[in-house]
Amino acid sequence: MVSALLVSRTEDLGADEIVDIADGRRVELGEPLIESVRARRDEVLTTLSSGGPVYGVTTGMGAASEVILDEEAQQVQQNHLMLARAVGGAPWLSLRETRAVMAMRLRTFLTLDAGVSAELCEHLVEVLNNGLQPAIPRTGLGAAGEIIPLAHLGGAFVGSGEFVGLDGTHPAAEALADAGLRPFAFGSKEGVAFIEGVPVTTALAILAGTDASRLVDQTIAVLAGSASLVGANRDPFDGSLARGDDELQRVLRSVRELAGPLENPRNLQSPLSFRIAGPGLAQLLRSISAVHGSAARAMTGVTDSPAYIDGRFIGTAGFDGFDLAASLDALRVSVIHLAETSAARLHRLLEPNVTGLARQLSARPGLHAGMVATHKRAVGITHAMLTRAAPASLGSIETSLGQEDVQSFSVESAVACLGAIDDARVVLACELLAIVQGVRLSATASDGGRLSELVTRASDALPPGTGDRPFGRDIATLTLMLGAGWADGTLGWASVDG
Repeated sequence: MVSALLVSRTEDLGADEIVDIADGRRVELGEPLIESVRARRDEVLTTLSSGGPVYGVTTGMGAASEVILDEEAQQVQQNHLMLARAVGGAPWLSLRETRAVMAMRLRTFLTLDAGVSAELCEHLVEVLNNGLQPAIPRTGLGAAGEIIPLAHLGGAFVGSGEFVGLDGTHPAAEALADAGLRPFAFGSKEGVAFIEGVPVTTALAILAGTDASRLVDQTIAVLAGSASLVGANRDPFDGSLARGDDELQRVLRSVRELAGPLENPRNLQSPLSFRIAGPGLAQLLRSISAVHGSAARAMTGVTDSPAYIDGRFIGTAGFDGFDLAASLDALRVSVIHLAETSAARLHRLLEPNVTGLARQLSARPGLHAGMVATHKRAVGITHAMLTRAAPASLGSIETSLGQEDVQSFSVESAVACLGAIDDARVVLACELLAIVQGVRLSATASDGGRLSELVTRASDALPPGTGDRPFGRDIATLTLMLGAGWADGTLGWASVDG
C-alpha cells in the first residue's frame, strides 16, 4: 500500500502529487504547515475586524458588490454563497478529476493568500481520505472564473450540495454522515475564498498534461509498429533531421530504437502519415510543456480575490484562467492532429501495395471484411473531434448585468481537452488492432525486441485468429490497455546516443 502523502510545506503538494492524490493517495498535513495556516488566519480576522469594506465578506458579490451587508447578513453570507450559484447538473466530473480538484483547492489554500482556517484545510483532507466524490458539473459553466463548479464543491462541504455514489447522487448531509463527518460551516471570508481562483482548470490541466504524455509514448510505439509492419523507409526518422529541435530528436530516436533498422524498405517513400508523425509528436510535446507551465503559474500565482497579501486585501483577476484555457486549446489541436495522422496510417495499412498483405488485412478477402470497418470507426471518432475543435477559450458573452463582460471558459477548455485525449486513445487502439491483425497475417518471426514484446502483449489480450469477429470488443480491450499504461515510458526508454 502506498503511504500517505505528508505535506509539510506548500511545495510538497506539486503537480506530481496532485496526480497521485487523484489516483487515490491519502494526504496528511504536517503540523508546522497547519500552524502557518492558523497564524495567517489570525492576521486575516484581525484585519477584518478593523473595519472597511471587503469584497464578498462585508459586501455582496458581482453587480451587488456595492451593497454593504449588516452583521446579521455577514454571519450567514459565506455558506449562502454556495446556494444560488450551484446551477450546474450532470454529467459530473469523474472521481479521479474530482480528487484532483479537491487536492488543488487545498494547494491554493496552503499558499495562505485566501486566509482560510486550518479547520477548513483539515476538512478537505478528511473528505479526500474518505474517498468521497462531491458532485461537480463538467460543462455549462458560463461564468468568469469557476464560481459555478466551486459552488457545487463548496455546497457538498457545507451540506447543501450533493455527493456522487454508485447509484447516483445523494444529499451532502447524508453522505457526510455516512462517512462519520459533519457539514462544515464557513467562517468569515472562507466562502468567497472557496469559490475564487482556478483550481478546477488547474487540476484538470495537470491531468490532461499527464494523460497526453502517456499518449505520446503510446503513439511512438504504435507508429513504430506500423512502420515495421509495412517495411517503411526509416529516412524520416533519421536524427540528422532534428537539427535545433530537442523534442523532435527525442521522438525520432525513440521511433528508431523501437522500429529498428531496415536495409530494404518496401517503398522508397512512405505515405505522408508516416513521415510527418515525428514532427507532430514533437509539437505535442511542446504543447504539453505549455500546459504544465500554465498550471505551475496557476499553482504559485495569486488567484484568490480578494487576496490577503502584505497585510491588506487586494482585488485580483487571478480567477480568469485564460493562460490555462489557451494552452489547453492548443494541446487539444495537437491531440486532434495526432488522431488524424493515426487514422490516415490505419487506412494505409489496408492497402496491399503498402503492406504486402491481404487487402483490408482480411483473413479471406470477400468473405471476411478485415479491418475496413475498424478504420471507419477511427474516421467517425476523428470527425467528431473535428466538429468540436473550436477553441473554448474564445467567445465572451456578458453576464452579471455587465459586471462580468469577459469569460475565459477555462473549465470548458480543460474538459474538451481531456475528451480529445480519450478520443485519440480510441483511434490509436484502432491502429494497434490493425497492427496485431497484420502481424498475425504475416506470421513473420519476431525479433524479440521491445516492440515485439509490446505487440505480443496487445495480441495476447485479444481473441486468437484473424477471422472476422465483433472487433468493437477488441477496440474496447485495447483502449483500456492504453489507459492502463501500455507502452508507458517509451520516450524515456530509447538509448541516449544518436
